[in-house]
Amino acid sequence: MSSGSNKIRLGIIGAGNIGNVHMQEFSKLGDLCEITAVTDAYLPLAEARAKEHGIAAVAASPEELIARTDVDAVVVCVPNQFHAPIAVQALEAGKHVLLEKPMAINAEAARQIMRAARDSDKTLMMSHQMRWESVPMQIKAQADRGELGRIYTAKTGWYRRKGIPGWGTWFTRMDQSGGGPLIDIGVHMLDLALYLMGNPKPVSVYGATYAEFGPKKKGIGTWGKPDWNGVYDVEDLATAMIKMEDGSSLTLEVSWAVHMDTDSTPFLHLMGSEGGASYRGSRGKLLTEKFDRPLETELSVPENDEGARQRLSRHFLECVREGKEPITSALSGFTNSLILEAIYESSRTGNEVKLDWNY
Repeated sequence: MSSGSNKIRLGIIGAGNIGNVHMQEFSKLGDLCEITAVTDAYLPLAEARAKEHGIAAVAASPEELIARTDVDAVVVCVPNQFHAPIAVQALEAGKHVLLEKPMAINAEAARQIMRAARDSDKTLMMSHQMRWESVPMQIKAQADRGELGRIYTAKTGWYRRKGIPGWGTWFTRMDQSGGGPLIDIGVHMLDLALYLMGNPKPVSVYGATYAEFGPKKKGIGTWGKPDWNGVYDVEDLATAMIKMEDGSSLTLEVSWAVHMDTDSTPFLHLMGSEGGASYRGSRGKLLTEKFDRPLETELSVPENDEGARQRLSRHFLECVREGKEPITSALSGFTNSLILEAIYESSRTGNEVKLDWNY
């Protein structure tokens, strides 16, 4: 932390859309932190962001930014294939890390991060912002109080009707992204479902993936600029059943493109012995039975809610300052990576896949 002040000094690695979101959110917390440096593979973008957000330094590379003495923590907002190398380098250099999802391109890369985090005394936090959305937080509070009883199964997903991003770019290349909608948006719902279920330990996965749109250059969304000479070798729909050590189960279904009646809104249903909860977009319900009648309680986002990303940003700074374990810990990212890889493997082999927790 900077001398004469208690502010945590941040370096942003990656100045694209998501990097810019982090810059906006941390800039609102000027009493707690200061963004001292930014870098991007395309330096003119980093320079433009620096000017926009009043950031003093533009580093020529991630290595240069990580080496700076005026950076206590880095926020990693780069394409998936670079998550592990940069996160490992930052941890080994004694920096705290806020890492965008997914943790890594595959389970082996995630293991590298876990080992670096284990050997470091620094904070590694995953940026799973849906845990900080208001309605899921309200559901979590009720679940923790035992209002739902034992959550024995859950169903979650996110069907986009026509939403393939950046066709032909790193988004749609397995070797650069690690997958399609499963690793892109499925990771959000997977993480949120496991969290609201009480973090049961997943032990096995059965899944299937399909590519019916991308190879035909159909189902194209508005995110990212297509490269029509590029490669599309990821799925555009995935479905999976995840079994837990305690006997509970989770069904996950996601798509970038699908022919179905969907409003493209993420959803989650928790089914418990004493009650249930449903979450869709910005609304939710608690469901139970009283006096032999079904009973529902509506949940919504309160007025003037500061937003999930602001709460996430503040939590990261708290964890760095106080040495607390983040709510979205390194283990949460590793769990997601193990499951995602197992779904792809199950789809390839047609078999159930048992998870290997070793790192």
